[in-house]
Amino acid sequence: MKKVIIPISNHDFDPSEVAIPWQILNDNGVAVYFATPDGNLGQADPLMLSGEGLDPWGFIPVLKKIKLIGLTLRADANARKAYSQLEQDANFKQPLSYQDLKVDDFDGLILPGGHAKGIKPYLEDKTLATFVADFFDHQDAQGSHKPIAAVCHGVLVAARAISSKNGKSCLYGKKTTGLTWQLEKTAWQVTKFGARFWDSSYYRTYPENPGEPAGYRSTQAEITRVLANEADFVDVPKGAPDYFYKASGFFRDTLSDERPAHVVQCGNYLSGRWPGDVHTLAKRFLALLQ
Repeated sequence: MKKVIIPISNHDFDPSEVAIPWQILNDNGVAVYFATPDGNLGQADPLMLSGEGLDPWGFIPVLKKIKLIGLTLRADANARKAYSQLEQDANFKQPLSYQDLKVDDFDGLILPGGHAKGIKPYLEDKTLATFVADFFDHQDAQGSHKPIAAVCHGVLVAARAISSKNGKSCLYGKKTTGLTWQLEKTAWQVTKFGARFWDSSYYRTYPENPGEPAGYRSTQAEITRVLANEADFVDVPKGAPDYFYKASGFFRDTLSDERPAHVVQCGNYLSGRWPGDVHTLAKRFLALLQ
């Protein structure tokens, strides 16, 4: 049986980006394991599950139960159902710790994301970064690499992992996508100027410092800075089939509809932008794994 590891944070990981890949892999006979910084149970971003607190009145205890914008911004029904099932999974309830992870124990690696402040320990953990770098660098006797998938802020974990082979980011020389500045900025502005105005940085994990240009600390910008060429960050090309489905941020893929998805493959490495790509990302990762 193939074994896949999904590192997560203790708090605020994106439920879609964890539960959908788990569901697809689990349904196809893959053993999925989880790891947190300390081996304690991880919990998804509650706002992404309930949608409460994502409307202008979301700071008012009683009124926050009334959801309008929150119904659109939260995880969709497929992801919420998958997460409910995930919470009963034995491996999810008893995660490993980052320090216990060994490349030889697993056949594949998935790096999910999340944007709320609780995701930072996952994004910034040096032990996890070393494990991820070792996973990228690993080759079998035939020179083959194990499959790796990253989505949204999870691509930052890969970008920050430094290869022991050349001292550069593990994404240097690779094609990748990730959370685009357009998607990040749109979600940020929706909350900044209305939906969650009292917590305007909710969608900006790393806001700019004074004097820095807009978007300098965005996920796309940080990833792009470690690539061999700016063009190696691949957004949806203008004129691509189903461009509006893919680029608008209004649609999410499903098991049977890949039109909204934008997934980039570079050898054994797959990347996606946001929760709207995760069904397609997981299915293609499964194909590589098999």
